[in-house]
Amino acid sequence: MDDYDLLVVGSANADLVIGVERRPGAGETVLGGDLAVHPGGKGANQAVAAARLGARTALLARVGDDAHGRLLLDAQRAAGVDTAGVLVGGAPTGVALITVDPSGDNSIVVSPGANGRLTPEDVRAAAGLFRASRVVSAQLEIPLETVVEVVRALAPGSRFVLNPSPPRPLPPQVLAACDPLIVNEHEARAVLGASGAGEEPEDWARSLLARGPRSVVVTLGARGALVASAEGMTRVPSVPVTAVDTTGAGDAFTAALAWRLGTGATLAEAAGHAVRVGAAAVMRRGAQESFPTAAEVEAL
Repeated sequence: MDDYDLLVVGSANADLVIGVERRPGAGETVLGGDLAVHPGGKGANQAVAAARLGARTALLARVGDDAHGRLLLDAQRAAGVDTAGVLVGGAPTGVALITVDPSGDNSIVVSPGANGRLTPEDVRAAAGLFRASRVVSAQLEIPLETVVEVVRALAPGSRFVLNPSPPRPLPPQVLAACDPLIVNEHEARAVLGASGAGEEPEDWARSLLARGPRSVVVTLGARGALVASAEGMTRVPSVPVTAVDTTGAGDAFTAALAWRLGTGATLAEAAGHAVRVGAAAVMRRGAQESFPTAAEVEAL
């Protein structure tokens, strides 16, 4: 089981990005800047981020037989990702509509497209990729039944990392496999529900651990991250930087953490590296275009 450091199973989208002075309210129209089209999607982002850091990475995803699909495949190959698991056809490539305000904060609406056609059968057909991977990472921009099949397909000794975004209720077998479950504040509150969230990250982590994951990581933006397991909780500080665009920063964090875990790092060590990768990513615009190399992370 040493062909891939990381197998990412997830979405691949074309990101359609517009800069705005402020995001519109209900029924309101605002003018924005020029439209930019970038390769994105949480799965594709994580694969590129890991490969750029030096991880041997493979992607299992589905794109359309269209210009956006070709853009995504070209970006993966340019980063050094093995695209043998990327399936083509079945629906148009997924699209994310993204607005970015002057502070770098973003709002995203996703049309799943081909991502919604990534099936449990596709996972079963990729058994060789799972056998060859130290760590498997997934998100929730693909069907939940496909994520359930990913858990069933894990090879003995491999590790499963899940970012439940966009958040939804998770079945017990998926929660039990997470090591770690990676959430931001919004995702933590959505998974827990109003009655179980609490007010502090430690409260969220404690409640999430009670749901079954082997470990939990709560990302806290400029405040770093919190890692939690049966051994205890640790705050991991961030690196102060000037944020230009936060698009894809969470994906860069997840990819870096998953890769480092596969190299034998502790959860706190992996999170310490991941917060530096995430900090470097917010210093440039775009998602995949902003992901740093290992040398850039060391310089930061």
